[in-house]
Amino acid sequence: MLAYLVIVFLVVALFTYMIYMPGKSYEGDLPAIDDADHATAKRLEAHVTELCRNPAGRNFIEKKALDAARKYIAWQFESSGYQVKFHEYQLNGDTVANIEVELTGTLNPKQIIIVGAHYDTVPGAPGANDNGSGVAAILELADRFKDKSFRHTVRFLAFVNEEPPNFMTGNMGSYVYAKKAAKDKENIIAMFSLETIGYFSDETGSQHYPPFFNLFYPKKGNFIAFVSNLSSRGLVTKSIRSFRAHSTFPSEGIAAPAFIPGISWSDHWSFWKHGYPAIMITDTAPYRYPAYHTSEDTPEKLDYEKMVYVIKGIEKMIQEFLH
Repeated sequence: MLAYLVIVFLVVALFTYMIYMPGKSYEGDLPAIDDADHATAKRLEAHVTELCRNPAGRNFIEKKALDAARKYIAWQFESSGYQVKFHEYQLNGDTVANIEVELTGTLNPKQIIIVGAHYDTVPGAPGANDNGSGVAAILELADRFKDKSFRHTVRFLAFVNEEPPNFMTGNMGSYVYAKKAAKDKENIIAMFSLETIGYFSDETGSQHYPPFFNLFYPKKGNFIAFVSNLSSRGLVTKSIRSFRAHSTFPSEGIAAPAFIPGISWSDHWSFWKHGYPAIMITDTAPYRYPAYHTSEDTPEKLDYEKMVYVIKGIEKMIQEFLH
């Protein structure tokens, strides 16, 4: 009996450690958005639509579309006044590239925060939500930050080759980038991976989870999720606390073992592998989005106005990290 009670206590303690997040998720009706927010939503939709011009996606098969996406992202960064860096590497005879812009910190420039999203898709998927939504968000955030100065350095990055067959291998663009950063002893104090952030539903039963987690989280897919492994728990709790303090949008968080399906499914994994704290910000992708990794992942499926709430909260959160 004692052994049983000890096991129960340990399981409860583990789940509490994983799911407890500071602050309180926003509840109730979302506040009305103003003309500036409507304009932001239109920009986000325009970015996603442009990225999805090829119905077959942008990837190692659809090379012209991948290159077009690269050029579009670079042009948008340049239009915001940034100097673009291409981090190129060779893969299967092709030259591929991560795309980076930077605001150098004024007091502690060697302390670096990275905000990233991958711009490739799985074959056959236009990739509106996965991950045109994340790319649109980093373009918008970079533009909002362009005339500001911060204590620390912030980099906005569009990563190549996140999707299969490169997924969770050394060929991922984010892995190549993080490996070089570690070799150069760069002090990356936080990495935020924006991954599939554009689909929301107020329908009960629209949200799903790995086994048992449905006991602790909402049944409606109307929130944004902050996700980390156990070693980045400090970063995820600090991030969601800040987001909740500054945002008017529902949020949930978790710090769980990386083997749980979904916890490591994006570019943040690459940074974990090189010892950096990193989290994913996501709408939970396949646990909510019916068109995930299909030809139906098209621009009209996304809720761009709700994305505005998410981006505004992330903006304030990142600013708090940078000051």
